[in-house]
Amino acid sequence: MRAASAPSWQAVADGAALQQVLHKPLALVLWGGAHCGVCQAIKPRLAQQVAAHFPQLPLYSVDCAQAPAACAQHGVFSLPVLRLMVDGRVALDYARVFGLQQVLSDMQRVLQQWADAQPR
Repeated sequence: MRAASAPSWQAVADGAALQQVLHKPLALVLWGGAHCGVCQAIKPRLAQQVAAHFPQLPLYSVDCAQAPAACAQHGVFSLPVLRLMVDGRVALDYARVFGLQQVLSDMQRVLQQWADAQPR
């Protein structure tokens, strides 16, 4: 059995692009930056776990050093921040200190509820 390859994080560079991302049916957004050691450490681990458990979930990253206005507009003042967006709304929101296992468990619950609510 082959291990799933980790999806790549798509960089979001400005507020207009961020608005489009935030209004997609599903999006996992990591607010961080190159200067954030914790952000850089969790980014590949999170991508691997998403690839293994939620392969259709798109990943986006916002570098708050490059887009400070967009980060401030969305209330991101400390890093990292991880948000699962579902139908344009924040379904899960984690800031600063969080465990990946808890994130994955919460995502499983939310994404299953979302899938169950979709028309067949």
